[in-house]
Amino acid sequence: MTKAVLNSEERPRQWYNLAADLPGYSPPSLSPGKMESLFPACLIEQEMSRERWIRIPEGILQLLCRRRPSPLYRAAELEKALRTPARIYFKDESCSAAGTGKSYSALAQAWYNKEAAAQKLTAETASGQWGNALAHACSQTGLECRVYMTRVSYDQKPYRKVMMQTWGADCIPSPSGTTEIGRQVLREKSDTPGTSAVAVSEAVDTALKDSTGVTRYAPGSIMNFVMLHQTLSGQEARAQLALFGEKKADIVIGCAGGGASFAGLAFPFLADKIAGTDMDIISVESRGAPVLTQGCYRNDTADTAGLTPERLMYTLGNNFIPPPIHAGGLRRHCTAPLVSEAAHQGLITPRAVNQVESFEAAVSFARSEGFIVSPETAYTLAAVVQEALKAKEEEREKVIVFALSGHGLMDLKGYQSFFAAELPEYQ
Repeated sequence: MTKAVLNSEERPRQWYNLAADLPGYSPPSLSPGKMESLFPACLIEQEMSRERWIRIPEGILQLLCRRRPSPLYRAAELEKALRTPARIYFKDESCSAAGTGKSYSALAQAWYNKEAAAQKLTAETASGQWGNALAHACSQTGLECRVYMTRVSYDQKPYRKVMMQTWGADCIPSPSGTTEIGRQVLREKSDTPGTSAVAVSEAVDTALKDSTGVTRYAPGSIMNFVMLHQTLSGQEARAQLALFGEKKADIVIGCAGGGASFAGLAFPFLADKIAGTDMDIISVESRGAPVLTQGCYRNDTADTAGLTPERLMYTLGNNFIPPPIHAGGLRRHCTAPLVSEAAHQGLITPRAVNQVESFEAAVSFARSEGFIVSPETAYTLAAVVQEALKAKEEEREKVIVFALSGHGLMDLKGYQSFFAAELPEYQ
């Protein structure tokens, strides 16, 4: 057996809320006025909720079931290549229409905003994956969409812009000349590579300044409700692991920039760990933006201009400019409060790897399993290889589960640079 797939009757019908089980966690204190200008009431309620399970509306289930549940694969060929006794499984989120697991929250947010009479969504995107997911979701729900994409990724990944345009969205390089925030950044440094923090500021500012009130902001990470929506991935993976005859996972691994892709797989497993199951949960980040491994745990905003509320989280500072690594989704100055709190409590173990090491692992995976993964998933694979080789050294059978959060078919420039030995490590 190489693949486990759930049928439509077995798919999860509730989101899992880690905030209900995380010891000592308190909901954020947020400004009601600004929140109501940005998000529908139901999303604000989810942001503050301490309920463990939240029912998924039927309309969202219908959107999700067009491509869900996604499969869980056994990476038997990678195991052979590494000669490891570990059994390696990966949750393949590249099979969504947008090629990324970020569609879980994109479809949910688009549906909720449509129900709340919104007509247009604005958003930031770092690597372009959230922009792709939201553009697709808006096309499925009849909403307009504007995406501010960090300039370095806009230049590195031009076909992600084309994907957004194909679904009817506007894709604008950030910082841009369309907002005062963007113009100010460009005046200070015209050749800036851009950051997610600036792109968030531009997207939020655009929504707040629409006097008609029909434009809302759709975040791709950081917010609790985004983490919530993504947990379908981990719920499915737990059920699919049982179909392989596995009793539990020993190691769960995912990449963490803002934290949504990591949370999607890890949070349902983290509930097991909190309940007493022995397992390691590893979040992988870039050494070029080592938020969880080198950042400060303090209050900060998710954007440069301070338009978003301050949250307690790990941060490198909202003015930090990460180097232009190809994993745009890991070019973040902060990681989601729920992920940060779990790391602060020692429930997850952060690990930083460099860009060259990640692409080495991605190429090994492509040559064994055939999948060309996103640069973000490449960082996950670097940790997977490390843990598989550790199991080999210890002569121990271990069950490793990791998130293949998106395909890399729009990111081949990174692979091209790797083969040409032109990738800096960015320590």
